[in-house]
Amino acid sequence: MEGNLGTTNVFLGIIAVVSILEALVVAGIGIGAYLAYKRVMELVNGLEARQVGPTMLRVNAILDDLKQVSARVRDETERVDQAIRSTMDRVDESADRLRSNVRARTSRLVGLVRGARVAIETMLSNSRAA
Repeated sequence: MEGNLGTTNVFLGIIAVVSILEALVVAGIGIGAYLAYKRVMELVNGLEARQVGPTMLRVNAILDDLKQVSARVRDETERVDQAIRSTMDRVDESADRLRSNVRARTSRLVGLVRGARVAIETMLSNSRAA
């Protein structure tokens, strides 16, 4: 039994050493992963500070300019629309006045022509009847 215990103790010792080595490897991998993460985050933060920050400032400035331009265009569009509406109202008003003036002047002439036609028809119908 002594031989068997010696062999078992050797195997237990080997397993203990391998377990310690595994623990050291896992700890090393954890430390390496943390260092890699730290470097990547520094790189990302540097990129953000050098590239994204100034770009966002320019984009925001462009958006502000665009907002001002669109407000100006909206104001000018409203002004032009109001001018067109007032012009159309004046044109409609003028057309109504012209129509009523033409009717007033032509109604006398139309009445005169109708009266003359009736008189001529009456004279012609009297001369045929006689």
